[in-house]
Amino acid sequence: MAEIIQKDGTWVFDGDALRLTPGRDKNVSPLRRELGELIVPLGALAGLSFEQGKKTGRLRLRLRDGADPLLQATGGRLTEPHDPYQLLVESDRYGVAEYLVDEVRQALLLDEVPTDPVDAYLLPGPSVPLSASAGDGTASFDGERVRLEWNWKTEESKASAGARSIGIAEIEAVEWQPAVGLENGCLRFRLRHAPTKAPAKYDPNAVELWGFRKDPLMALVAAAVQARLPHPASGPRDALPAQREPDSAGGDDHDALLRRLRELGELRRDGVLTDEEFAMAKQAVLRRL
Repeated sequence: MAEIIQKDGTWVFDGDALRLTPGRDKNVSPLRRELGELIVPLGALAGLSFEQGKKTGRLRLRLRDGADPLLQATGGRLTEPHDPYQLLVESDRYGVAEYLVDEVRQALLLDEVPTDPVDAYLLPGPSVPLSASAGDGTASFDGERVRLEWNWKTEESKASAGARSIGIAEIEAVEWQPAVGLENGCLRFRLRHAPTKAPAKYDPNAVELWGFRKDPLMALVAAAVQARLPHPASGPRDALPAQREPDSAGGDDHDALLRRLRELGELRRDGVLTDEEFAMAKQAVLRRL
């Protein structure tokens, strides 16, 4: 087991999963405290890297595309204080951080975890019910329905219709956009058969965000809803490729080994494998070929 404890949080790897627990320091963001402990299975990992600095370093966890509804809903737009997959490391713990990276790399190699995208969520998303208030409203989700309630800052044309209640079956997509510069952000629910181009300020299915401290909490609502929508990579069953009949003389084994060689190359490019680890793994595959 590998473990690193910092003011920013604690990361523990037991060979099967990486457990991420937010710290209790006052500088830990409300989003990370509200999200709580995350258990990331090994199969969801694409890699772990460590960047050294003069005073502090940073661990960065990379997940396979499509594995986490939070990353799917936010499109990777969570900034450093709110990103649960980054950990600040004090200089006297650099050795521990590097050991953790080595342990994860070896486990990914031994378990032959691929780096390609997944077609189903491997993390459950935030627990429900949950509620967040920011910008011009409050968004709540109980696992079945989203409720949007407005405050005194809401545009009158939007608030006049009253609170909104939206069933999960009505939602086609959810998006969370942070406020950037002079551009406001939003939490928006796009409904089936009801497209709109209205700005979030006037859209009754959106909460407008103005860049305040609690804005990222809306990302948790987005992620909880995203986890209950069809996975973006999934499609109708008849759209899936037909299952291939096994080739004679071990053709499938040959193709699988060639795919493994390509995966090893991707792992090296992503920094998951060192050149030495890549060379050893490549030789093992070539011997089987």
